[in-house]
Amino acid sequence: MNIKTTIKVVKTTSENPDFVSLITALDKSLWERYPELKTNYWGNNVIEFNDNVVVIYKEDTPVACGCFKKYDKNTIEIKRMFVSPDARGLGLAQRILQELELLAKVQEFSISVLETLYKQKEAISLYQKVGYSIVDNYEPYVGLQNSICMRKQI
Repeated sequence: MNIKTTIKVVKTTSENPDFVSLITALDKSLWERYPELKTNYWGNNVIEFNDNVVVIYKEDTPVACGCFKKYDKNTIEIKRMFVSPDARGLGLAQRILQELELLAKVQEFSISVLETLYKQKEAISLYQKVGYSIVDNYEPYVGLQNSICMRKQI
């Protein structure tokens, strides 16, 4: 017997309560993994109103999210990527990136950048798999040795 899982991708805003719930879980997991970095990074994770948000639902339960913000006139920055632990391994992070990059292209952006932390080995591997390359840290991450910055032409 094969039971098909229903996955739904929703473009929304940062005010979506499911997005807020998911990024709260993301912050909790980051501070558990990196308690020493909270003071250095907290300001970088504040999301002002953003209408470039994607939330993925599995069987009507929000399980993954991400968004982007304008970095400069040609560049977006991927922010707040998260997949709930019970939904990992389903390709949802890659799906979020595809959706965000497509939204960015429609808005005529040509470059995507992102920052992750050095212990996020799975994330770094995923980003490289989909075409991101490690670059010198960009602002506001210059001088932060725990940060890994990446870039991709979209």
